Amino acid sequence: MFTDKKLLERLDKMLEDGINGTFEESDYDETKLSKLESKWLRYLTSSKLSYQKIEQEREKLKELVSDISHQTKTPLANILLYSQLFQEQNLDEHSRQLVNEIRQQSEKLEFLIQSLIKTSRLETGTFQLSPSENDMDSLIKSSVEQITPKAENKQIKIIYNSKSCIARFDSKWTQESLFNILDNAVKYSPEQSEIHIAVKAFEMFSCISVSDNGIGISEDELPRIFGRFYRGRNVIEQNGVGIGLYLSRQIIKEQGGYIQAESKIAKGSVFKIFLPK
Repeated sequence: MFTDKKLLERLDKMLEDGINGTFEESDYDETKLSKLESKWLRYLTSSKLSYQKIEQEREKLKELVSDISHQTKTPLANILLYSQLFQEQNLDEHSRQLVNEIRQQSEKLEFLIQSLIKTSRLETGTFQLSPSENDMDSLIKSSVEQITPKAENKQIKIIYNSKSCIARFDSKWTQESLFNILDNAVKYSPEQSEIHIAVKAFEMFSCISVSDNGIGISEDELPRIFGRFYRGRNVIEQNGVGIGLYLSRQIIKEQGGYIQAESKIAKGSVFKIFLPK
């Protein structure tokens, strides 16, 4: 009985070291271990090596993301600059259309690369979000100010009645998440329509809802809209890369929140961002 107790204590110590990341193979002499303890030793040693390999791969991915960001920044900036200079020339209609297309595709590529970089950094833990207690009113106002030029181009009115509501979130990245949702609302809403923003406090979460009168999303597609690169059947003709909602969900999820979506074809959509208090 005493031997069994000692064995359990040693196994418990090995497992505790493995959980805490303090396990060292050198701390255990295999010649003095029982058969069961030896199996634990091999398993924990293998787990530690796997963890080290994952960390090495993560470091390689971080370096790759950094290289992509650095190597593509200057060429894309030059393409956009030359396209802009071209547009200022006295061109015939056909040439002007081609230059406009080059610029639009370059901007689309720049947006895609930056979105992928941000997503990779979130997924690999390259940087950590820093949630703190903030008023969602200032978050919403900043996002509305950012989206207003696009909304005005389509004569879309954004309606928000300022209201104080506290939650815990990273201001910079949560604003990006909200902007992506507002950007979709503007993009897929008809001209001269309205987008409504509201806030509501619950017991454990505070909620931002964004309602539009856009083209809507079919019921069978709703579970898939937050997938990476997913684009609905009725938006294929529209410009976009299908990563904005994915990035929005990742940002909110990393902060302990979640996003819900409700929609009906031709009747608009409602996106709700829930942030923990």
